[in-house]
Amino acid sequence: MKKTTKKPAAKAARPRTPHATQLTPVHKRLPATPTVTLLPGDGIGPEITDATLRVVEAAGGRVHFEPHLAGITALEKLGDPLPEVTVTSIKRHRVALKGPLGTPIGEGFRSVNVALRQTFDLYANVRPVETIKGVPSHFSGVDLVVVRENTEDIYAGIEHFIDPKRSAAESICIITRAGSERIIRYAFEYARAHGRRRVTLVHKANILKATNGLFVEVGRHLAKKYPDITYDESIVDATCMKLVVAPERFDVIVTMNLFGDILSDLTAGLVGGLGLAPAANLGVDCAIFEAVHGTAPDIAGKGVANPAALMLSAAMMLEHLDQREAGDRLRAGVIAALARDDVRTGDLGGLGNTRTFTAAVIEAMR
Repeated sequence: MKKTTKKPAAKAARPRTPHATQLTPVHKRLPATPTVTLLPGDGIGPEITDATLRVVEAAGGRVHFEPHLAGITALEKLGDPLPEVTVTSIKRHRVALKGPLGTPIGEGFRSVNVALRQTFDLYANVRPVETIKGVPSHFSGVDLVVVRENTEDIYAGIEHFIDPKRSAAESICIITRAGSERIIRYAFEYARAHGRRRVTLVHKANILKATNGLFVEVGRHLAKKYPDITYDESIVDATCMKLVVAPERFDVIVTMNLFGDILSDLTAGLVGGLGLAPAANLGVDCAIFEAVHGTAPDIAGKGVANPAALMLSAAMMLEHLDQREAGDRLRAGVIAALARDDVRTGDLGGLGNTRTFTAAVIEAMR
Protein backbone atom coordinates (compact mmCIF):
# COMPACT_ATOMS: atom_id res chain seq x y z
CA MET A 1 0.00 0.00 0.00
CA LYS A 2 1.45 3.33 -1.00
CA LYS A 3 2.07 5.74 1.82
CA THR A 4 2.08 9.47 1.30
CA THR A 5 2.99 11.87 4.03
CA LYS A 6 0.99 15.02 4.50
CA LYS A 7 2.67 17.85 2.68
CA PRO A 8 4.29 20.35 5.01
CA ALA A 9 2.94 23.81 5.42
CA ALA A 10 4.13 26.27 2.85
CA LYS A 11 7.58 27.60 3.63
CA ALA A 12 8.86 31.04 2.98
CA ALA A 13 10.70 31.26 -0.31
CA ARG A 14 14.35 30.35 0.06
CA PRO A 15 17.09 32.29 -1.65
CA ARG A 16 18.13 30.46 -4.81
CA THR A 17 21.70 29.72 -3.83
CA PRO A 18 23.89 26.77 -4.81
CA HIS A 19 23.32 23.47 -3.04
CA ALA A 20 27.09 23.15 -2.84
CA THR A 21 27.77 26.49 -1.20
CA GLN A 22 31.51 26.56 -0.57
CA LEU A 23 32.24 28.56 2.53
CA THR A 24 35.85 29.06 1.52
CA PRO A 25 37.22 31.18 -1.35
CA VAL A 26 38.46 28.27 -3.47
CA HIS A 27 36.33 29.00 -6.53
CA LYS A 28 37.26 32.68 -6.57
CA ARG A 29 40.84 31.74 -7.40
CA LEU A 30 39.83 29.69 -10.45
CA PRO A 31 40.11 30.87 -14.07
CA ALA A 32 37.06 31.70 -16.18
CA THR A 33 37.30 28.28 -17.84
CA PRO A 34 38.70 26.06 -15.09
CA THR A 35 40.17 22.62 -15.55
CA VAL A 36 38.41 19.90 -13.58
CA THR A 37 39.88 16.47 -12.93
CA LEU A 38 37.51 13.84 -14.32
CA LEU A 39 37.35 10.35 -12.82
CA PRO A 40 34.92 8.30 -14.97
CA GLY A 41 34.99 5.41 -12.52
CA ASP A 42 34.18 1.72 -12.84
CA GLY A 43 31.26 -0.30 -14.17
CA ILE A 44 28.61 2.08 -15.49
CA GLY A 45 30.85 5.02 -14.63
CA PRO A 46 32.19 5.74 -18.14
CA GLU A 47 28.67 5.62 -19.62
CA ILE A 48 27.08 8.05 -17.19
CA THR A 49 30.18 10.25 -17.32
CA ASP A 50 29.94 10.56 -21.10
CA ALA A 51 26.27 11.47 -20.75
CA THR A 52 27.08 14.05 -18.09
CA LEU A 53 29.77 15.72 -20.18
CA ARG A 54 27.24 16.15 -22.97
CA VAL A 55 24.70 17.89 -20.75
CA VAL A 56 27.34 20.09 -19.08
CA GLU A 57 28.33 21.35 -22.51
CA ALA A 58 24.71 21.83 -23.55
CA ALA A 59 24.02 23.78 -20.35
CA GLY A 60 26.76 26.23 -21.27
CA GLY A 61 29.23 25.06 -18.67
CA ARG A 62 32.69 26.52 -19.23
CA VAL A 63 34.87 23.63 -18.08
CA HIS A 64 37.87 21.78 -19.42
CA PHE A 65 37.96 18.18 -18.18
CA GLU A 66 41.23 16.33 -17.60
CA PRO A 67 40.47 12.57 -17.39
CA HIS A 68 42.30 10.23 -15.03
CA LEU A 69 41.78 6.75 -13.63
CA ALA A 70 40.91 5.57 -10.14
CA GLY A 71 39.39 2.48 -8.57
CA ILE A 72 39.37 -1.02 -10.01
CA THR A 73 40.00 0.21 -13.56
CA ALA A 74 43.12 2.05 -12.39
CA LEU A 75 44.31 -1.03 -10.50
CA GLU A 76 43.93 -3.19 -13.60
CA LYS A 77 45.57 -0.72 -15.99
CA LEU A 78 48.14 1.04 -13.78
CA GLY A 79 48.58 -1.30 -10.84
CA ASP A 80 47.28 1.23 -8.31
CA PRO A 81 43.66 2.07 -7.39
CA LEU A 82 44.66 5.68 -6.71
CA PRO A 83 47.62 6.54 -8.97
CA GLU A 84 49.87 9.42 -8.06
CA VAL A 85 49.14 11.09 -11.41
CA THR A 86 45.46 11.24 -10.43
CA VAL A 87 46.25 12.70 -7.02
CA THR A 88 48.56 15.25 -8.60
CA SER A 89 45.87 16.36 -11.05
CA ILE A 90 43.35 16.94 -8.25
CA LYS A 91 45.96 18.86 -6.25
CA ARG A 92 46.64 21.06 -9.25
CA HIS A 93 43.05 21.82 -10.24
CA ARG A 94 41.36 21.56 -6.80
CA VAL A 95 38.03 20.44 -8.29
CA ALA A 96 37.05 16.97 -9.51
CA LEU A 97 33.98 15.22 -10.88
CA LYS A 98 33.87 11.53 -10.04
CA GLY A 99 31.83 8.56 -11.22
CA PRO A 100 31.26 5.49 -9.00
CA LEU A 101 34.37 3.58 -7.94
CA GLY A 102 34.46 -0.10 -7.07
CA THR A 103 35.80 -1.25 -3.68
CA PRO A 104 36.34 -4.90 -2.68
CA ILE A 105 34.25 -6.01 0.32
CA GLY A 106 36.15 -7.37 3.30
CA GLU A 107 39.46 -7.66 1.47
CA GLY A 108 41.69 -6.00 -1.10
CA PHE A 109 42.50 -2.31 -1.27
CA ARG A 110 40.95 0.33 0.94
CA SER A 111 38.09 2.49 -0.36
CA VAL A 112 39.40 5.06 -2.82
CA ASN A 113 36.49 7.32 -1.89
CA VAL A 114 37.65 7.39 1.74
CA ALA A 115 41.26 7.86 0.65
CA LEU A 116 40.37 10.88 -1.48
CA ARG A 117 38.40 12.50 1.33
CA GLN A 118 41.27 12.09 3.76
CA THR A 119 44.02 13.01 1.28
CA PHE A 120 42.35 16.33 0.48
CA ASP A 121 40.72 16.86 3.89
CA LEU A 122 37.26 16.99 2.34
CA TYR A 123 35.60 17.33 5.70
CA ALA A 124 32.03 18.13 4.57
CA ASN A 125 29.87 15.73 2.60
CA VAL A 126 26.74 17.56 1.45
CA ARG A 127 23.79 15.50 0.18
CA PRO A 128 20.60 17.40 -0.78
CA VAL A 129 17.43 15.30 -1.07
CA GLU A 130 14.25 16.64 -2.63
CA THR A 131 11.02 15.18 -4.00
CA ILE A 132 11.05 15.33 -7.81
CA LYS A 133 7.79 15.42 -9.72
CA GLY A 134 7.09 12.25 -11.69
CA VAL A 135 9.57 10.01 -9.86
CA PRO A 136 7.83 7.13 -8.05
CA SER A 137 8.19 7.47 -4.29
CA HIS A 138 6.35 6.60 -1.09
CA PHE A 139 6.67 10.17 0.15
CA SER A 140 5.98 13.71 -0.99
CA GLY A 141 7.16 17.11 0.18
CA VAL A 142 10.67 15.91 1.13
CA ASP A 143 13.24 18.72 1.09
CA LEU A 144 16.26 18.23 3.34
CA VAL A 145 20.04 18.17 3.33
CA VAL A 146 22.38 15.77 5.12
CA VAL A 147 25.69 17.35 6.15
CA ARG A 148 28.08 14.56 7.10
CA GLU A 149 31.48 14.83 8.76
CA ASN A 150 33.70 13.15 6.20
CA THR A 151 37.14 12.39 7.66
CA GLU A 152 36.85 11.08 11.23
CA ASP A 153 34.84 8.50 13.21
CA ILE A 154 35.19 4.78 12.47
CA TYR A 155 36.06 5.66 8.87
CA ALA A 156 39.42 7.03 10.01
CA GLY A 157 40.54 3.45 9.32
CA ILE A 158 42.34 2.79 12.60
CA GLU A 159 41.66 -0.93 12.93
CA HIS A 160 43.49 -4.21 13.27
CA PHE A 161 43.17 -7.87 14.18
CA ILE A 162 44.10 -8.53 17.77
CA ASP A 163 45.96 -11.78 17.15
CA PRO A 164 47.59 -13.73 14.30
CA LYS A 165 44.64 -16.13 14.18
CA ARG A 166 42.30 -13.22 13.31
CA SER A 167 39.92 -14.37 16.00
CA ALA A 168 38.83 -10.79 16.74
CA ALA A 169 39.26 -7.33 15.29
CA GLU A 170 39.21 -3.84 16.73
CA SER A 171 38.31 -0.43 15.27
CA ILE A 172 38.96 2.89 16.98
CA CYS A 173 36.47 5.74 16.64
CA ILE A 174 38.11 9.16 16.52
CA ILE A 175 35.99 12.28 17.14
CA THR A 176 37.91 15.53 17.61
CA ARG A 177 36.70 18.87 18.89
CA ALA A 178 38.19 20.66 15.88
CA GLY A 179 36.57 18.25 13.41
CA SER A 180 33.23 18.54 15.17
CA GLU A 181 33.38 22.34 15.25
CA ARG A 182 34.06 22.78 11.56
CA ILE A 183 31.34 20.40 10.33
CA ILE A 184 28.67 21.71 12.71
CA ARG A 185 29.59 25.30 11.90
CA TYR A 186 29.37 24.42 8.21
CA ALA A 187 25.84 23.04 8.75
CA PHE A 188 24.70 26.25 10.44
CA GLU A 189 26.29 28.44 7.78
CA TYR A 190 24.75 26.30 5.06
CA ALA A 191 21.33 26.63 6.68
CA ARG A 192 21.69 30.39 6.95
CA ALA A 193 22.91 30.78 3.37
CA HIS A 194 20.04 28.72 1.97
CA GLY A 195 17.21 30.18 4.01
CA ARG A 196 16.74 26.96 5.97
CA ARG A 197 15.41 27.23 9.48
CA ARG A 198 16.43 24.14 11.43
CA VAL A 199 19.60 22.17 12.10
CA THR A 200 19.17 18.74 13.68
CA LEU A 201 22.27 17.15 15.21
CA VAL A 202 22.09 13.34 15.06
CA HIS A 203 24.06 11.25 17.57
CA LYS A 204 24.16 8.25 19.90
CA ALA A 205 25.47 10.08 22.95
CA ASN A 206 23.14 8.20 25.28
CA ILE A 207 25.46 5.19 24.78
CA LEU A 208 28.69 6.59 23.32
CA LYS A 209 29.10 9.27 25.95
CA ALA A 210 32.68 10.29 25.21
CA THR A 211 32.89 10.38 21.40
CA ASN A 212 29.29 11.27 20.57
CA GLY A 213 29.04 13.27 23.76
CA LEU A 214 31.84 15.51 22.52
CA PHE A 215 30.01 16.04 19.22
CA VAL A 216 26.83 17.03 21.08
CA GLU A 217 28.74 19.34 23.43
CA VAL A 218 30.22 21.19 20.47
CA GLY A 219 26.83 21.40 18.78
CA ARG A 220 25.17 22.97 21.81
CA HIS A 221 27.97 25.51 22.13
CA LEU A 222 27.82 26.55 18.46
CA ALA A 223 24.02 26.68 18.38
CA LYS A 224 24.14 29.69 20.70
CA LYS A 225 25.97 31.62 17.98
CA TYR A 226 23.10 31.08 15.50
CA PRO A 227 19.95 32.35 17.24
CA ASP A 228 18.21 32.68 13.87
CA ILE A 229 18.43 28.92 13.30
CA THR A 230 16.36 26.45 15.33
CA TYR A 231 18.59 23.74 16.80
CA ASP A 232 17.57 20.34 18.03
CA GLU A 233 19.08 16.90 18.61
CA SER A 234 17.94 13.41 17.72
CA ILE A 235 19.30 9.95 18.59
CA VAL A 236 20.24 8.13 15.41
CA ASP A 237 17.87 5.15 15.72
CA ALA A 238 14.95 7.45 16.51
CA THR A 239 15.97 9.61 13.55
CA CYS A 240 15.70 6.64 11.18
CA MET A 241 12.19 5.97 12.43
CA LYS A 242 11.16 9.63 12.15
CA LEU A 243 12.54 9.89 8.62
CA VAL A 244 10.31 7.10 7.33
CA VAL A 245 7.26 8.39 9.23
CA ALA A 246 7.43 12.14 8.68
CA PRO A 247 10.53 13.28 6.75
CA GLU A 248 9.11 16.79 6.41
CA ARG A 249 10.15 17.34 10.04
CA PHE A 250 13.76 17.66 8.92
CA ASP A 251 15.59 20.51 7.20
CA VAL A 252 19.37 20.25 7.69
CA ILE A 253 20.79 17.16 9.41
CA VAL A 254 24.36 17.28 10.69
CA THR A 255 26.06 14.17 11.98
CA MET A 256 29.23 12.11 12.19
CA ASN A 257 30.76 10.01 9.44
CA LEU A 258 29.21 6.57 9.99
CA PHE A 259 25.72 7.80 10.82
CA GLY A 260 25.92 10.27 7.93
CA ASP A 261 26.80 7.51 5.49
CA ILE A 262 23.73 5.52 6.54
CA LEU A 263 21.29 8.41 6.84
CA SER A 264 22.22 9.96 3.50
CA ASP A 265 21.38 6.71 1.71
CA LEU A 266 18.18 6.35 3.72
CA THR A 267 17.05 9.86 2.81
CA ALA A 268 17.84 9.21 -0.87
CA GLY A 269 15.39 6.31 -0.64
CA LEU A 270 12.66 8.71 0.42
CA VAL A 271 12.68 10.37 -3.01
CA GLY A 272 13.38 7.45 -5.35
CA GLY A 273 16.83 6.08 -4.60
CA LEU A 274 20.53 6.69 -5.06
CA GLY A 275 20.01 7.29 -8.76
CA LEU A 276 18.83 10.77 -7.77
CA ALA A 277 21.44 11.50 -5.09
CA PRO A 278 24.05 14.16 -5.92
CA ALA A 279 26.88 14.80 -3.50
CA ALA A 280 29.63 17.31 -2.84
CA ASN A 281 32.77 16.62 -0.79
CA LEU A 282 34.13 19.97 0.32
CA GLY A 283 37.35 21.04 1.98
CA VAL A 284 39.25 24.25 2.55
CA ASP A 285 41.17 24.00 -0.72
CA CYS A 286 39.50 21.25 -2.76
CA ALA A 287 36.10 19.93 -3.81
CA ILE A 288 35.06 16.61 -5.35
CA PHE A 289 31.57 16.11 -6.75
CA GLU A 290 30.31 12.58 -7.20
CA ALA A 291 27.55 10.09 -7.84
CA VAL A 292 27.30 8.09 -4.63
CA HIS A 293 25.60 5.03 -6.07
CA GLY A 294 27.42 1.82 -6.98
CA THR A 295 29.17 0.72 -10.16
CA ALA A 296 26.35 -1.68 -11.20
CA PRO A 297 28.63 -4.04 -13.17
CA ASP A 298 25.62 -6.21 -14.07
CA ILE A 299 24.28 -3.51 -16.41
CA ALA A 300 27.57 -1.94 -17.51
CA GLY A 301 27.75 -1.55 -21.27
CA LYS A 302 24.02 -2.14 -21.81
CA GLY A 303 23.11 1.52 -22.20
CA VAL A 304 20.42 1.49 -19.52
CA ALA A 305 22.27 3.17 -16.63
CA ASN A 306 20.73 6.20 -14.96
CA PRO A 307 23.01 9.27 -15.24
CA ALA A 308 20.78 11.63 -13.22
CA ALA A 309 22.80 11.57 -9.99
CA LEU A 310 26.07 12.44 -11.71
CA MET A 311 24.33 15.11 -13.77
CA LEU A 312 22.91 16.70 -10.61
CA SER A 313 26.36 16.51 -9.02
CA ALA A 314 27.76 18.29 -12.08
CA ALA A 315 25.16 21.02 -11.55
CA MET A 316 26.47 21.45 -7.99
CA MET A 317 29.99 21.59 -9.41
CA LEU A 318 29.05 24.34 -11.87
CA GLU A 319 27.55 26.41 -9.07
CA HIS A 320 30.71 25.90 -7.03
CA LEU A 321 32.66 27.25 -10.02
CA ASP A 322 30.52 30.42 -10.05
CA GLN A 323 28.67 29.20 -13.14
CA ARG A 324 25.31 29.34 -11.40
CA GLU A 325 23.23 30.01 -14.49
CA ALA A 326 24.60 26.89 -16.21
CA GLY A 327 24.12 24.88 -13.02
CA ASP A 328 20.51 26.01 -12.68
CA ARG A 329 19.86 25.22 -16.33
CA LEU A 330 21.33 21.75 -15.99
CA ARG A 331 19.36 20.94 -12.84
CA ALA A 332 16.12 22.17 -14.43
CA GLY A 333 16.77 20.02 -17.49
CA VAL A 334 17.31 16.90 -15.39
CA ILE A 335 14.15 17.53 -13.35
CA ALA A 336 12.12 18.08 -16.53
CA ALA A 337 13.39 14.83 -18.06
CA LEU A 338 12.67 12.89 -14.87
CA ALA A 339 9.01 13.87 -15.16
CA ARG A 340 8.70 11.92 -18.44
CA ASP A 341 7.90 8.21 -18.20
CA ASP A 342 9.10 7.65 -21.77
CA VAL A 343 12.68 8.77 -21.07
CA ARG A 344 13.14 8.15 -17.34
CA THR A 345 15.35 5.07 -16.88
CA GLY A 346 14.06 1.72 -15.73
CA ASP A 347 15.41 1.94 -12.18
CA LEU A 348 13.01 4.87 -11.69
CA GLY A 349 10.03 3.14 -13.29
CA GLY A 350 10.49 4.66 -16.73
CA LEU A 351 10.80 3.26 -20.25
CA GLY A 352 13.95 5.12 -21.27
CA ASN A 353 17.67 4.45 -21.29
CA THR A 354 20.89 6.43 -20.90
CA ARG A 355 20.74 7.82 -24.42
CA THR A 356 17.08 8.85 -24.43
CA PHE A 357 17.29 10.39 -20.98
CA THR A 358 20.36 12.42 -21.92
CA ALA A 359 18.69 13.63 -25.11
CA ALA A 360 15.62 14.67 -23.10
CA VAL A 361 17.73 16.66 -20.66
CA ILE A 362 19.38 18.51 -23.54
CA GLU A 363 16.01 19.08 -25.23
CA ALA A 364 14.55 20.49 -22.01
CA MET A 365 17.44 22.92 -21.63
CA ARG A 366 16.90 24.23 -25.12
